Amino acid sequence: MSTRRGEAVALAGLLALAGLTHFAKPRPYDRIVPRALPGPARRWTYASGVAELVVAAALAHPATRRRGALAAAALFTAVFPANVQMAVDWRRQPPLRRAVAYARVPLQAPLIWWAMRVARARP
Repeated sequence: MSTRRGEAVALAGLLALAGLTHFAKPRPYDRIVPRALPGPARRWTYASGVAELVVAAALAHPATRRRGALAAAALFTAVFPANVQMAVDWRRQPPLRRAVAYARVPLQAPLIWWAMRVARARP
């Protein structure tokens, strides 16, 4: 398996796992849906879970890998407000929980970079 293919498969696995957790344990995701979004938080939780699964599937197949990687970069950008919401909401949590919430915010940058690296790879 080439390094770039391996990166695409690993990114697909990460997104698939995250997508599945939106359905298996939706409550933590519901809590970080920005309140400015219309409708019930659970709808956004499920919609983002579906998006992650669809993007994972696109990344897993060479024919759709580039588009899937670009979609992954867009998805990581789109969920950034939820990570900010979590950091704001958890600012009075115990230190470990607060550290987790704060760490999620800058983590989006390397995830976007990773997705763009996969998108630029030759098939």
